[in-house]
Amino acid sequence: MMPQNRRNRMKVFIIVWFGQLVSLIGSGLTGFALGVWVFQQIGSITQFALIGLFMVLPRIVLSPLVGPMVDRWDRRQAMIVSDAGAGFSTLILVLLLYTGRLQIWHIYVLAATSAAFGTIQWPAFMAVTTLLVPKKNLGRANGLVQLGQATSEILAPALAGVLLLTIELQGIILIDVATFLVAVLTLLLVRFPRPQPTAVDQLKRDSWRQELSYGWQYITARPGLFGLLIFLTAVNFLWGMVGALITPMILGFTSSANLGLLISIAGGGMLVGSLVMTVWGGPRPRIYGVLNFELLSGACFLLIGLRPSFWPVALGVFGAHTTIAIIFGSNQAIWQTKVAPAVQGRVFATQQMLARAATPLAFLLAGPLAERIFEPLLAPNGPLSSSVGQAIGTGPGRGIALLFIMMGIIKITVSLAAYRNPNIRLVEKTLPDVVINRSYPASA
Repeated sequence: MMPQNRRNRMKVFIIVWFGQLVSLIGSGLTGFALGVWVFQQIGSITQFALIGLFMVLPRIVLSPLVGPMVDRWDRRQAMIVSDAGAGFSTLILVLLLYTGRLQIWHIYVLAATSAAFGTIQWPAFMAVTTLLVPKKNLGRANGLVQLGQATSEILAPALAGVLLLTIELQGIILIDVATFLVAVLTLLLVRFPRPQPTAVDQLKRDSWRQELSYGWQYITARPGLFGLLIFLTAVNFLWGMVGALITPMILGFTSSANLGLLISIAGGGMLVGSLVMTVWGGPRPRIYGVLNFELLSGACFLLIGLRPSFWPVALGVFGAHTTIAIIFGSNQAIWQTKVAPAVQGRVFATQQMLARAATPLAFLLAGPLAERIFEPLLAPNGPLSSSVGQAIGTGPGRGIALLFIMMGIIKITVSLAAYRNPNIRLVEKTLPDVVINRSYPASA
């Protein structure tokens, strides 16, 4: 009987994952096409970049509020609300576009609204995955989640470029609305098990203020999880710097066509890593999947900055993006097996808030660091042109390359420090696995 129940739960996970994959591709189409439209209509890099900021900030600000909601609600209903709300925001966008009333501030507001609904999605989906997928297969399931992200990043830009020439932006946004409907439909077709609340959890629900801080309290009371979260927040900051500076660094030595090719290579690396994680499931103990591959990622950062040449950079971006799925899958499997299911909404929302908070900080610092400090150092007659410049080159983008090399060194150093921290290295030994008790609601 138990194997059959497990097969049924895995079937539910695959159905839900497929719906989210379709929705993710639709959102990728709109994101790419909308960015092109904004840049063509307005021509402002700053206003274009602000779209990304409005998509990140709600996930940081609202995560503490979302966590208690996810734990209080039926998690299927939470995901339905998330998909329906984001889909409705997208529908308003297409109506404004059709009537010729769409302005840039509309895009900011609707991007923030869609992101606010999306803030519910991630902790709810991760918490549901814990209940649906056997513990030994959590790494593979998380690999599938990253596979969906990689598929969207590779497929959406190429497909959106073709669709812009045929059905234009209005048609693309309507496709996105349809993909949200697919995601909602898959959720309506299934039922999720519910975690059994703990006695401590029942006490915490007496106070909304206590619930808002409960995720933070839960993590800080467990040094292994807290140390792991701080470590990953630090490396996410480094990734944010890479995301902000990789384009100007590459354009400093090659063409925009090669930039596009390198972006595709990066997406291919993420796809390969996701497939590997889906089949393999990651190493045991899982913490080695985090620390070993962060070390490899740091080495890839070094390679990206080493020479102004296409193939070393291609190898570096491919390798760095290959590690993402393995690190994510291994890390999330640790949290899913060590955090009680009844409180995963609050804990995962806090995890999301802290991890994402590093990205806007990196964006704010990246530009001034590159323009005012590192680029002048490796200008043709800059202070380091006759020393470091002899090794990595001088001119546009080479100061950023030096910053990449420094970030690689920092990432390797931080990863080695995490290895030396017993709270992080032994997190799976010192924290017991949670016991998962499931029950199904009386009706769908």
